Amino acid sequence: MPRTADRDILFLSEAETARRLGKSLSDWTAIATVLEREGLSRVDPLFGGRYWPAVIAFFHNRYGLHSIGSVGHMTPDGKENLDALQR
Repeated sequence: MPRTADRDILFLSEAETARRLGKSLSDWTAIATVLEREGLSRVDPLFGGRYWPAVIAFFHNRYGLHSIGSVGHMTPDGKENLDALQR
């Protein structure tokens, strides 16, 4: 069986989550407590870690990037008028 690449692991320990976010484990523990009140996913007791895609989605949403890769959410605002670009 091939070894799973780190990027393919879905549930991360708190230590690995902290490392990927550039924080010490003790700093991350305090930060996570605050962010969980804002909607950060909690540690899943069955898997013993946080679901990494949900962590990424939380931060994308927090910093206004929630529509990245979601072209379906964009709607046209009217017919394009390229003549308006000419001076």
